[in-house]
Amino acid sequence: MPDYLDDLRLAHVLADAADAATMDRFKALDLKVETKPDMTPVSEADKAAEEIIRGHLQRARPRDAILGEEYGIEGTGPRRWVIDPIDGTKNYVRGVPVWATLISLMEAGEGGYQPVVGVVSAPALGRRWWAAKGHGAYTGRSLSAASRLHVSRVSKLSDASFAYSSLTGWEERGRLNGFLDLTREVWRTRAYGDFWPYMLVAEGAIDLCAEPELSLWDMAATAIVVTEAGGVFTGLDGRPGPHSGDAAASNGLLHDELLGYLNERS
Repeated sequence: MPDYLDDLRLAHVLADAADAATMDRFKALDLKVETKPDMTPVSEADKAAEEIIRGHLQRARPRDAILGEEYGIEGTGPRRWVIDPIDGTKNYVRGVPVWATLISLMEAGEGGYQPVVGVVSAPALGRRWWAAKGHGAYTGRSLSAASRLHVSRVSKLSDASFAYSSLTGWEERGRLNGFLDLTREVWRTRAYGDFWPYMLVAEGAIDLCAEPELSLWDMAATAIVVTEAGGVFTGLDGRPGPHSGDAAASNGLLHDELLGYLNERS
């Protein structure tokens, strides 16, 4: 089995370059922000970070395909880099430090493309998380200064901490009743949102999280970090990996219960 460590080292280089670009414009008074056709914001920093990452990849991995949120798909083949230049753009443009660059390498296999490398870099928080298939998940300042991640061992919903992004998405999809029932059963709920709850699941700081509507670039990097930390990452349909258009992540011990509640219809 490939060890993917060279790809992981490259992903860190890409994240370093993106961090420099995004931090340079974070809280800039003249930051340019546009509205995309789907009514979500995109800033000049989103575009610049993705362009920088694509440029590095075109030089370092010219045979690999690239899929990014801002510029779509480029290239074909069994290896595909998936990029979200700023996950949490709404936070970014308001000066909230909870945003990150998500970089993943996906490889074709049984069941389609699956993530084999993931880096989640949140420079405004001073945090970075990463994983490579078969090598575990880590957090730290660098590859040589890192701590291994492990999900929690909480096995009862009444002891569990659950994170989510917002209420409106669950209501729009007719799943609000089940969602609210779950919040009543768990010990604690917090709306951390975006990439962060998945990293907290991987760290064992919380036990469950879910979102009702996501794109592949929102999930590819976070999925492998969670699973390499010993957790479970699926769609609300229970399908493993980041392909369902929504996500549920847990320490594994509570996953069936999590899906059961979130699939209750209003």
